[in-house]
Amino acid sequence: MEFDGILESFQQGIAEMSLLEAFAVFFGIASVFYSIKKNIWVFPTGMISTLIYVYICLKYKLYADMGINAYYFGMSIYGWYLWSRPSGFEAELPVTWLSQRGILKSIALFFVSYGLLYFILANFTDSDVPYWDSFTTSSAFVGMWLMAKKKVENWIAWIITDLVSIPLYFYKGLMLTSFQFVFFTVLAFIGLFSWIKSVKQSSNGN
Repeated sequence: MEFDGILESFQQGIAEMSLLEAFAVFFGIASVFYSIKKNIWVFPTGMISTLIYVYICLKYKLYADMGINAYYFGMSIYGWYLWSRPSGFEAELPVTWLSQRGILKSIALFFVSYGLLYFILANFTDSDVPYWDSFTTSSAFVGMWLMAKKKVENWIAWIITDLVSIPLYFYKGLMLTSFQFVFFTVLAFIGLFSWIKSVKQSSNGN
C-alpha cells in the first residue's frame, strides 16, 4: 500500500474512532511509558486499557486477544503485588535476566499456549484470523508474565507481539490501534535498551 493510502486509512481510523478506543489507546501508551521507567503505575493504567480492549476485541471477533486482555488484568494485579513487595532487603524488585531454565519455560509457554489457542479458535469460534490471533496472544502471554517478574526479555516478547499486531489490527479495520502498535514497537525497543542499561548499572554497583 502506498503512503497516501496508509495516510488515508489512518485519517479514516481517526474519524471512525470511538471515545472508548481513544481511552484504551491513551491508557495503553501511558502504561508502556511507565513500564519503561519501571514505575508501578504501569499496572493501574494498563488495567484500564485492557478492560476496554476486552470489549473491543469481543466486538471485532478477536477472541484470543480478548482473553489475553483479561489475562493482562489479572497479571497486572500479580505484578503490582510483586513490584510493591520486593523480597529480602531490596527497596524494589530488581530488573534481571532470565536464567537458561527461565528461557526454556518461556519458549514452552509460548508453544503450548499457541497450540491450545489455535485449536480453540479454529474449532469453536467464528474467528477469521486464528493463526494471527493465537500468535499475538501467546507472545503477549509470555511478555506479561516476564514483565510481572521484571525480566529484561519481556521486551523481546512485546516487540514480537507488536510487530505482528500491526497488520492484524489494520486488517480488522482498527486503524488507530494498528498505528498504536507501531508506536508500541518503538517504545518496546527503548524499554529493552533501558532495562539492559539498568541491569548493567546494578551489576556494576554490586
